[in-house]
Amino acid sequence: MKDKKLAYFKNPNLYCITAENISLGRKNVEVVKMILDAGVRIIQYREKKKSLREKYEEALILRKLTYEYDAILIINDHLDLCKMVEGDGVHLGQDDYPIPIARSFLGEDYIIGVTVHNIEQIIKAYKEGADYLGLGPIFESYTKENPHPPIGLEILNWATSHIKIPIVAIGGIKESNLPLVLKNGGKCVAMVSEIVSSENIKEKIKKIFKILEGYSYGKNDT
Repeated sequence: MKDKKLAYFKNPNLYCITAENISLGRKNVEVVKMILDAGVRIIQYREKKKSLREKYEEALILRKLTYEYDAILIINDHLDLCKMVEGDGVHLGQDDYPIPIARSFLGEDYIIGVTVHNIEQIIKAYKEGADYLGLGPIFESYTKENPHPPIGLEILNWATSHIKIPIVAIGGIKESNLPLVLKNGGKCVAMVSEIVSSENIKEKIKKIFKILEGYSYGKNDT
């Protein structure tokens, strides 16, 4: 079952992350429904400001929605919340729980993704059993309060050439620079502000998918 879910990460695809504070006044549930309607099948629920109760109630609704669309729901940071709402997996930062502890708590059927910024972190997460890596920020990004400096495309190229698990490129990726990411080995790409801050989410995703469909394994086939 997990292998089937991870197949979403292995080909050119879009990974969308919630960010209610930059969603033009729209709620996470409303935005995710638009994203799913547009054809996206990987959703990460990331919410830093709300109470645990609010996160739980919101994540329950998103779990129901993602089931209906046969989509994957990844919960940012919270192992317990992931289990309580029966999410598909968690995404961990460098300051979150270690991968072996998360695996012990969740079990083998859950997806574990990890944010990495450099080759040392990439190798460590890979050896510890991460299912996919969120590598970035590729470009300058402002969706976090204390953003990590951009790492550029060279590490992305190295990671996609040397690491056997999926690499999700993240950070400052937009419609305009997406082809550059794909040419440097990117397959699955994560977007936050480019999607949730768009006035017409469906149209924006349609344009993103058109670019993704023109590439296979990071090379332009058109």
